[in-house]
Amino acid sequence: MAGFGQGTRGHPRSRGRMWSRTGPDSATLGIIGTICAIAGFFVLPIILGPVAVVCGWLAMGRSWAGANRSLPALIAVVLGAIDTLLAVIALAGAATWGNGLL
Repeated sequence: MAGFGQGTRGHPRSRGRMWSRTGPDSATLGIIGTICAIAGFFVLPIILGPVAVVCGWLAMGRSWAGANRSLPALIAVVLGAIDTLLAVIALAGAATWGNGLL
């Protein structure tokens, strides 16, 4: 017979048995990156563009090759790169002596 605190099942709610994942899965990162990339076209492109690229890159498993690529991750990387590039061009155009972008 088991006494108090000396159960036969051990610790059923220990961290290793209930929460074995260490972070968000790749599908979630791909969707978050895609949302950031689309939102970056409207607000804060210099911040949301690189966030989208990083989320998409992590969702693809940090490699271009392999069957690990999902469509939202690829969309996040491409749109995030376009978003970042347009933001840098807009900032460079605003920093010149002219009146704006062109």
